[in-house]
Amino acid sequence: MVAAAGSEDPEASALPILPYLPELIFGLVAFGILYWVVAKFVVPNLEKAYAERTAAIEGGMQQAEKAQQEAEAALREYKAQLAEARDEAARIREEAKEQGAAIIAEMRSQAQSEAGRITESATKQIEAERQQAMVSLRGDVGRLSTDLAGRIVGESLEDQTRQSGIIDRFLAELEAGNVRPEAVGSEGQGN
Repeated sequence: MVAAAGSEDPEASALPILPYLPELIFGLVAFGILYWVVAKFVVPNLEKAYAERTAAIEGGMQQAEKAQQEAEAALREYKAQLAEARDEAARIREEAKEQGAAIIAEMRSQAQSEAGRITESATKQIEAERQQAMVSLRGDVGRLSTDLAGRIVGESLEDQTRQSGIIDRFLAELEAGNVRPEAVGSEGQGN
């Protein structure tokens, strides 16, 4: 039975490890066609995509390096501008201090000159008022003294020239310190 089954089927008589030859040829041809299609169409597209991706990565890295260099240059420029701005601010502060000191000195000078002017004006005004008071006082003292002297002497001293001479003489003695107050009636009481 084994011999009868083996004569009818050629596959059964063949070795189990060896493939069937028409299938092997068909498989090799299909594999060759598939290999050719993949090598002709798929692999170039994959290579192209790989090259583009590699170029993009390398370009991105170059752009990143360039951006980093630009950022470092911008940072250096910013630091230089910042230092320049600080120097400018310090210079402006110094100028402001100097101008402030000059303004203060000028204001002090103006205040001192204004105070001197006010003091001088007040001194002149006081002197003028003193002179006016002296003239007024001389007139009042002269009139009162002539009235008093006229009453004491018993004669009228209404004559203007005579009155003026007596007043001037009395005031001159008063200013010189020659007039001493005397008690009225001291001579009569002593006798």
